[in-house]
Amino acid sequence: MSLIKAWEENEKAKADNKAAKKLADIAAWESSKIAEIEAETSKLHEQLERKKAEQAEKLKNSVAAVHRAAEEKRAEAEARRGEEAAAKYRAKGEPPKKLLFGGV
Repeated sequence: MSLIKAWEENEKAKADNKAAKKLADIAAWESSKIAEIEAETSKLHEQLERKKAEQAEKLKNSVAAVHRAAEEKRAEAEARRGEEAAAKYRAKGEPPKKLLFGGV
């Protein structure tokens, strides 16, 4: 009877060891897969941050370009206004009643 009991205990220990090894293998596989996914997530996050920074820079450059163009158009309009006023006075043959620099 004790021989049978010893054999049963031995078989039970083998089954427990086999199950424990299988569970350890599954846990190791799970850990490695999670690590791979986290690495991929981190990589994608870095790529998105880089693209976000690049797009922000492009938008800043676009705003600066629009600002420069607006300044050029303002300067052009001011120059044209001055030329039109001068042409008007030249056509009349009269000097302007109001002087630009605090005249009389």
